[in-house]
Amino acid sequence: MTRLRTTRQPRGRRIIGRTLLVSALLTAVAAVPAAASAPRSAPAAAPVRDEVAASEAQQVAHFYGAYLDAVAAEGGGALSTALRGFYLTPALRAELRDWEAANHADGVLRAQNIPAGFRVTAGDSGAGHTWSTVRLTWGSAAHPSYTYLKVRSDLATGKISGIRE
Repeated sequence: MTRLRTTRQPRGRRIIGRTLLVSALLTAVAAVPAAASAPRSAPAAAPVRDEVAASEAQQVAHFYGAYLDAVAAEGGGALSTALRGFYLTPALRAELRDWEAANHADGVLRAQNIPAGFRVTAGDSGAGHTWSTVRLTWGSAAHPSYTYLKVRSDLATGKISGIRE
C-alpha cells in the first residue's frame, strides 16, 4: 500500500502543477488582448504641430541641399534658378531679386560665397506658416563659423515664402 501512495503522490503533484500552469497561461492570454485593445488617449495638438514643422523643415533642408550643390556646380545657374522656381513663392523670388541687386550677393544664402555646410532646425508654426532656422557653416572643419537664417514656409503650399537674417 505504501507503494501505491508514493506513485500517486508525484502524479498528483504533476496534475496540480499542470493545472496551475494552464490557469496562469489562460490568465495571461486573456490579459494580453485586453491590454492591447485598451483605448489610448489622443495625442495633444502640440506633437501634430511639431510634426508639421519638422516636415516643413525637411522640405527646407531638401531645398538648401540641392541649392548648394547647384550653386557650387560649374554651370549650375540654370539649375539654381529652376530650384528657386520650384521651392520658393513668386513673391519671395521677386524680393530676392531686389535684395541681390542691392547687395550684390546671393539672396538665398545672404552671402557672396558658398558655405561648407548647413543644418536646418524646425521652429514654431502658426497662422499658416512655419519657421525653420538654417545654420550655414563657413570656414574649415577645424575653425568653423556660422551664420543663421530664419526661413518661413507656407503650410498651404509647402513653399518657402521668406528668408531673414
